[in-house]
Amino acid sequence: MSKRRPRQAPRVASAPTSPQRPLRLKRLDEFRWTLRAEDHPGMRVDGVVYGTGRLIDGYLEEGALAQVANVAHLPGIVGHSIGMPDIHFGYGFPIGGVAGLRADDGVVSPGGVGYDINCGVRLVRTDLRLADIQPKLDALLNECYTSVPSGVGEGGAVRLNDARFEAVCVRGAEWAVSQGFGWSEDPSHTEARGRLPDADPDAVSDRARKRAMDQVGTLGAGNHFLEIQAVDEIFDAQAASVMGIEERGQVAVMIHCGSRGFGHQVCDDFIALMQQAVRKYGFDLPDRQLGCAPVRSDEGRKYLRAMACAANYAWANRQVIMHLVRDAFARILGAPAERLGMALVYDVAHNIAKIERHVVDGRETELCVHRKGATRAFPPGHPELPEAYRPVGQPVIVPGSMGSGSYLLAGARHGFETTFGSTCHGAGRALSRTAAKKLRHGREVIDELRGRGILVRGGSAAGIAEEQPDAYKDVDEVIRAVEGAGLSRPVARFRPVAVMKG
Repeated sequence: MSKRRPRQAPRVASAPTSPQRPLRLKRLDEFRWTLRAEDHPGMRVDGVVYGTGRLIDGYLEEGALAQVANVAHLPGIVGHSIGMPDIHFGYGFPIGGVAGLRADDGVVSPGGVGYDINCGVRLVRTDLRLADIQPKLDALLNECYTSVPSGVGEGGAVRLNDARFEAVCVRGAEWAVSQGFGWSEDPSHTEARGRLPDADPDAVSDRARKRAMDQVGTLGAGNHFLEIQAVDEIFDAQAASVMGIEERGQVAVMIHCGSRGFGHQVCDDFIALMQQAVRKYGFDLPDRQLGCAPVRSDEGRKYLRAMACAANYAWANRQVIMHLVRDAFARILGAPAERLGMALVYDVAHNIAKIERHVVDGRETELCVHRKGATRAFPPGHPELPEAYRPVGQPVIVPGSMGSGSYLLAGARHGFETTFGSTCHGAGRALSRTAAKKLRHGREVIDELRGRGILVRGGSAAGIAEEQPDAYKDVDEVIRAVEGAGLSRPVARFRPVAVMKG
């Protein structure tokens, strides 16, 4: 059993984030808390934070709560400024923040997407059982580590020229499959089929383009991971069966990464442009990190076209990584991935802004929905879902930490109506990376997890210390809030058996 996590002191923003009046958070019910606009001048809508009493009292930072209030100031915002149960402090928007802004007269803000555009999670099921791979688990982890480059700035085996770069930007996961990295059915089990429309490589800077050229098929660093897991519990047998999850002990693979240095540079470029746009359009905002432009403006359209390029790049990246993992399993286990049943369950983004239609005040309205550290969770019957999943709802993938479980959930109708079809994206950090490194050395973390039957391999001891289990909130408590609030319903829980960290 892990030591109880110390409560983290609120982090201080690099720019003013707190409203002038003290924030007054009121409890609505067991899983919802509100900041009322009438109590905080300048807020156009109320703020709503989802969580249990334990999550709110033990982990909610003052800075993250201030960001929920600040987002509520944005022009065109509708519904609520939303904080998910895994909420923590971010740039401009909190991580775990959701906002819907009218496309006609609202804004788009890079801070509402984040630096790692389309950071997301991909889940692969297999026909294997844990007993099948246990004798070769070390070899499997090492083969994945050798096959999938990881670390800061690390390049991969896929090299792009200008034409290939533009094809990745426009076609996303489909491009990777066309180059032999995957199966023809993979894009159909990817959010938006692994491709946002309107991507325009001409909207991307030369510096961003340069950073993209050698990072397709690479994991990156930080909280990115590749994890071999076993099904630990099934909560909804019907939905699990539809998603290819059949019994406890079944082996799965989870991949978490994004658009690498390319997406980071796109964000950096447009943050500077949006600061100019705020002055141009005369916006009065409480935090300069909320730099934004009207969705229909030249600046807003250009950002969305560049962001789509980075989002498509991320889907291609995860597609290539999945292909490399399939090949690694095939080499170690002596059978092709098709025979091992290594099918993609789903791939979902959690740092993205998308044009979607939602009902607002009784009318269907086109919105620019920002999800930053939040996952799309569309309900049963939604036309954007793969046909196989329409009866049960969209698969929602929520990782925990490398020492805890991860969850597969399904989107719910109530969540679609209250959060624009969104849910949490993980457990959420409880400690800063600096604080985590002071708590325990990486070697200690590796030894402790091995004693619990979890193999870990990473690029550095410091990186593993930053990502230790005690650096994260209790994912089971986060899922309890998600289920209790009706945002998504649990389908299955997975436990880690071998973890590769960037």
